[in-house]
Amino acid sequence: MSPINYISHLLLLLLASVCSAKVFNSVGQLPTTEFDFVIVGGGTAGSVLASRLTEVSNFTVLLIEAGPSNANILDSEVPFFWQNLQGSRYDWNFTSVAQPALNNRTLAYARGRVLGGSSSINAMFYTRGSRDDYDRWAKVTGDKGWSWDSLFPYFLKHERLTQPADHHSIVGEYDPAVHGFNGMTFTSLPGFVQEIDPRVIQASSGLGGPFQFNIDQNSGTPLGLTYFQGTIGNGTRSSAATSYLGANVVKRPNLFIVLDTFVTRILPVTQGNSTKPVFNSVEVLVGGNTTVLHAKKELILSAGSIGTPHILLHSGIGDSDELKQLNITPTLNLPSVGKNLTDHGLIDVSWVANTTSIVDLINTNATVRAHFLEQWKETGTGPLGNGFGNNIIWMRLPENSTAISEFGDPSAGVNSPQYEIVIAALGTSSTGDHLVGVGNAIVSTASRGTLSIPSNNPTDAPLIDSRLLSSEIEMVFARESIRSARQFMAAQAWNGYILNELPATANATTDDELDAYIRETVISAWHPVGTAAMSATDAGYGVVDPDLLVKGTTGLRIVDASIMPFVIAGHTQTPVYVIAERAADMIKDTWVF
Repeated sequence: MSPINYISHLLLLLLASVCSAKVFNSVGQLPTTEFDFVIVGGGTAGSVLASRLTEVSNFTVLLIEAGPSNANILDSEVPFFWQNLQGSRYDWNFTSVAQPALNNRTLAYARGRVLGGSSSINAMFYTRGSRDDYDRWAKVTGDKGWSWDSLFPYFLKHERLTQPADHHSIVGEYDPAVHGFNGMTFTSLPGFVQEIDPRVIQASSGLGGPFQFNIDQNSGTPLGLTYFQGTIGNGTRSSAATSYLGANVVKRPNLFIVLDTFVTRILPVTQGNSTKPVFNSVEVLVGGNTTVLHAKKELILSAGSIGTPHILLHSGIGDSDELKQLNITPTLNLPSVGKNLTDHGLIDVSWVANTTSIVDLINTNATVRAHFLEQWKETGTGPLGNGFGNNIIWMRLPENSTAISEFGDPSAGVNSPQYEIVIAALGTSSTGDHLVGVGNAIVSTASRGTLSIPSNNPTDAPLIDSRLLSSEIEMVFARESIRSARQFMAAQAWNGYILNELPATANATTDDELDAYIRETVISAWHPVGTAAMSATDAGYGVVDPDLLVKGTTGLRIVDASIMPFVIAGHTQTPVYVIAERAADMIKDTWVF
């Protein structure tokens, strides 16, 4: 660092140390336009990076978030209220293009537009997937650092497993050997026992086989019935913003956070004799005008599987021929940008239950809702401290399945589930019936979609084409997930409690009838990944190398779910935390001498 730059750096840190507001509402309030690291996206990955990089006191870090602060959002704090956030002002409110495999329906695509990103609005599932998922990453990238064994210390590093809100004994409900207890993100087992929970365990015991109890889904071998683990601490959501950007982090003099700031594109510069384009500047839109911010060391995109490729394409990074058709000047030909979009589908099936549980009335009775909300506010306990169901079954087709031999197996290996069944008390129907339901997610997918842009205007919404369930094997998984759910709900443990399956699915028994129901009702599980996928350093495809630096560039790194070459067989927020934790160490190793 030159003497002039060193003095400027010291002046910036001194100014920051006396500045009372470290979270800014516009770029015009920032004390400078130049920082060591500029992170685009204050979501799950961006929050981790901002926290970890500012542990190095002489790094200056700017975190740019398109949405508002996560503070004082009751629906985000109360786990049970998570569904209120989809379609709200804290959601980007994306919609897919028409899906031919789903009767040309369009799908809502919830993505968090708030500090903490989707970790501030999601259903808080803490699932790691299988060890095979990460070993496949390591194999395809040629980097053993992405294997399960190599990443396992990062799972422990980021997690702070704590007692559930009701402080019931969790002995025998999880394996402490596979968890971290001193990390940043609070996790816990369910803090409110649902009326159906004992029957779920009894059904598992009675059926055995693929329904047998598995003490911990996060051991790397998740198959079987297991207890839900969620990003919840003391009955309250633990998001990337609350955990990694707590008051002790935000007050650091080298961290700057700017909210409500929309990034339009990143900009290349000519630097010396470099044969690679150097990206060290980001353009943001402020009141109809643009402002440019600069990174002295690295520009990091953490805008997610939708936002990151959207920014890359508008910056001229993508398929050059496609960009020229939109009157965008290509800056780097990377045809894989926006390709490889992979997602999970979700299907619901419900049964009428013989119960009068008052808890089921939370969404239909204002008095009951107010009572439980008051309980939550006073103690953090009660049904509002839970997100969804308390148990999950991870399943595969039988090894001798003719479907696998005919259509192939897109899963990472024998430890990886092909579909997921989440069991929950659903509340009451419009007719007043009490319901028990399952959410069936197809977690091993062969379909690949695209993220593209309709024009050269960065404010136009992206075109999301997930091509959900467009492969035959996924339809097989979907059908069998419903049949497996029916088998489970027909167990003796439910006698006298489960009355009947709702007509919407009860009359669907043949493959064709089930397919019709699935295609008409499946939704996105909001697990998009892969749109800026990593590949081996010498691969002729992919967007980033295994160190997450964008191929063919200098100064530009991507750290978010878009870099996953394959989606894990589980919910995707946990691997994003781990990706960001490893990336932070890689960045520190690059710049700390």
